[in-house]
Parts: sequence; C-alpha cells; structure tokens
Amino acid sequence: MCGVISFAIATLRRNSPPVKFHRFNFNITSPLMELASASVKSYSEHQVCVCPSHRSAAAPPLTFPLFTVPCTSSASRLSSVWKQRKFNSICLRLSTKYVQARGFKVWYNSRTKAEDELNEEACELVNGAEFTIGEGGDAVNACLFKPVKNNNGTGILLLSDIYGFEDSFNRDFAYRVACNGFNVLVPDLFRGDPWARDKPEDVFEEWLAGKDPARVAKDINTSTKWMVDELLAAGISKKLGLIGFCFGGGRLVETLARDQSSSCFATGVSFYGTRMDKSAAAKVQVPILFIAGDGDPLCPIDTLMEFEELIGKGSKAVIFKGRGHGFVHRPESPEDDADAEQAFLMMRNWFSEKLAGL
Repeated sequence: MCGVISFAIATLRRNSPPVKFHRFNFNITSPLMELASASVKSYSEHQVCVCPSHRSAAAPPLTFPLFTVPCTSSASRLSSVWKQRKFNSICLRLSTKYVQARGFKVWYNSRTKAEDELNEEACELVNGAEFTIGEGGDAVNACLFKPVKNNNGTGILLLSDIYGFEDSFNRDFAYRVACNGFNVLVPDLFRGDPWARDKPEDVFEEWLAGKDPARVAKDINTSTKWMVDELLAAGISKKLGLIGFCFGGGRLVETLARDQSSSCFATGVSFYGTRMDKSAAAKVQVPILFIAGDGDPLCPIDTLMEFEELIGKGSKAVIFKGRGHGFVHRPESPEDDADAEQAFLMMRNWFSEKLAGL
C-alpha cells in the first residue's frame, strides 16, 4: 500500500493555539500501512509530536516519537527566516530518520527537497549549559553555547539587551552564532532582575538606575576572565570577540575601552548600542562594527558615524534604511528578516576576518 504523509511543523505558545510553519510531504510505501496524511499534535510549550491522522481500519497503529524543539519565540510569527529554515530542517531530518528506521521507504518530493536546500548554513550540534561563575557576591550566572563538531576555538562574549540572558531572542542569536563554530558566553548582566515587558515605561529609568555600572562592568570582566582561562586551558591562545545588543551594545564600547592593558578582545560588533560614551570610545584600541537602522531613535546615526571616525582602526558603521531598534535579533516584519540575515552575515564575516589567525 502506498500513501503520502504530510508533516505540518508547529510550535505551541503558552495558552495559545499552535503556530504552524511549513508542511512537508513524504511518499511512504509499506505493506502494513495505508496513511493518507498526518497532523501535528502539540503536548507542551516546548514539544511537538507528529502522528498519523488518517489510516485504514485494518492498519495497526503507528506512533511517532515525541521530539523536543526549542520554542524560539512568543511572538505570533517567526522571529527570523533562519529560525524557520533551521526548525524545518531539524524536524524534517528527525521525522525521516524515524520513518526509515521503521522499515518504510522514504523519498522527498520536489517541494520538500527545495525547502530543505534553503538551509545554506550547516548548523552543527551545539551544547548549551547554564552555570555560575565565581562565588558569593561576585557570582555571575551565565549560559554557554558550545559547538561540538565545528568548534573553531574562538570565544565570543555576548552582552544582552535589557531583557537579559534568559530571554529567548538573546539565546536564539547566541545559539546561531555557536552554529557557526564560535563558543558563545551570555552572562546575566542584571543579576536575575532584567527588564520585563509588563512593567510600565515610567519606571524604566528607576529600574536602570538600580543597575550599578561598576557592578555590571565587574561582571563583564569576570565573564571575560572565565572565557580566557577556558581557552587557555584548552591550549588555545586566541583573543575574544564581543557582541552587544542595545544596552549591551553601549556596554561593549566601555568594555573595549577598559581592555587596553589585558587586551583580551580583538574586535566587537555593536548592534544599535544605547547610551554609548564618547569618552570611552576615544580609548578603544580595536575595530568595532556598528550596525543599526536609520529609524532607531535610541541609536542616532550621527553618533555611530562619529564613533567610526573617532575609533578608527578599520571600524565601520553600517546603517540599514527603514529599520528600527532591535531589527537584527528581534525582527518584526519580512523586511526586518531580510536585513537581519544580511546583518548576521556581516557580523560573521567580520569575526572571521578579525579573529582569524589570532
């Protein structure tokens, strides 16, 4: 008997219906089964399960295994084209392997193959671990994303936006950077008290005032030292790269300004940095790639152009027309997605060039 199974890939948001992405079709031949289609059944916020929705009355039951995939966004749409491709590719391969293991014959139809070929970047297995650096009052919680197969031995410290190191968008981006071979550490810059979306805006300045700049700087230094020690312990003497989003983008400039004596960092990429200090920029001794949109009032273009010239050493400011704050790691439209992809490639190429051979 021959039939076609369609896999509809979905994630389930909390207290919301599943968000469906692409549907993939497989032609399956089996002497036991007559399956016309399949549907996705969601069990929890972070799990999806593919199971048959139609089968002949005489056919024995077929249970597809539950496999877990991170729920990448609480938004009602995909947060990036990349996530869509990766999610589809992962689910596709898991489903195919299972069906083949059960003795079914599987082949792609032309549409499915074309969709899978969109995945141009080979994302190797990445291990993620959350842990604490240091002890007592100096302890810093952090999350490390470490590529297993394509590890290039280079460390990247990622300074998050105001939503903190546990935010899914910040972790998604860190995961993607790790997929490209980098070891990415994301420290908790807010000691368990990041900004929350449900807080009224009129208390933002009060909340931010409670984040002592000296303490934040100390936590960044602690995280930096941990990464350097880890690389040295592994027999790798390479300098680090630095990434910062909005709040973290501003702290990136300050971090590089303090790094003159230890010289831990070779370069940095600041995405729409906020509250950036001109006096700190004047002390930076390594090139910085600044990326922002011309529709972002929190990161004035004039400031970036001034910093590009002030820092020199090959620094560069790239401005995306029509883009607002957060468009790279928190895209909100197809236009944002397209420019986010371009910005990511710029960042990846920048690190590959500046960190190569160090």
